[in-house]
Amino acid sequence: MSQGALSGNEGLTSVGLAVPLFFGIIATIGTIVTHGLAVLAILHFMRQQTARGRTGAMFWTDLCIVTTAALITVVAHLTDIGVWAVLFLLSGEFGTFGTAVYHSAVNYTTLGYGDLVMSPAWRLLGPIEAMDGLLMFGITTAMLFGVIRWIIRTRYPDARV
Repeated sequence: MSQGALSGNEGLTSVGLAVPLFFGIIATIGTIVTHGLAVLAILHFMRQQTARGRTGAMFWTDLCIVTTAALITVVAHLTDIGVWAVLFLLSGEFGTFGTAVYHSAVNYTTLGYGDLVMSPAWRLLGPIEAMDGLLMFGITTAMLFGVIRWIIRTRYPDARV
């Protein structure tokens, strides 16, 4: 058998299929909570900016508002990558946090370099994290679209967006 080729049950005897699936779901729930908190933070921030009359007031102010919202989502994504990295450490797949974070970032962003591969027992976590990353990037896109829409509606009340 060539290196990298797997037989039907290779690696599943040590932890089974249910264990990585269970922990992948737990990590995904953690990232959903993280992004829920990011949505609340951005909503609070937007309401605050609107109450102060800053939203839609000037181009540079609006740019700062969008940038702040984007930075909140970046923090949420980095937190998500960290959650997955901790899971990789706890599973024993990687010996250092830096390596676990790198592997997590490659999976989460669906970059998929393939230079670090997990053992067959835990390999299912890779596609679960990629699915999670796609979902969280979708939430980020919706949040940022909402911020931009809020700004446009405030600045141009007659605009239909």
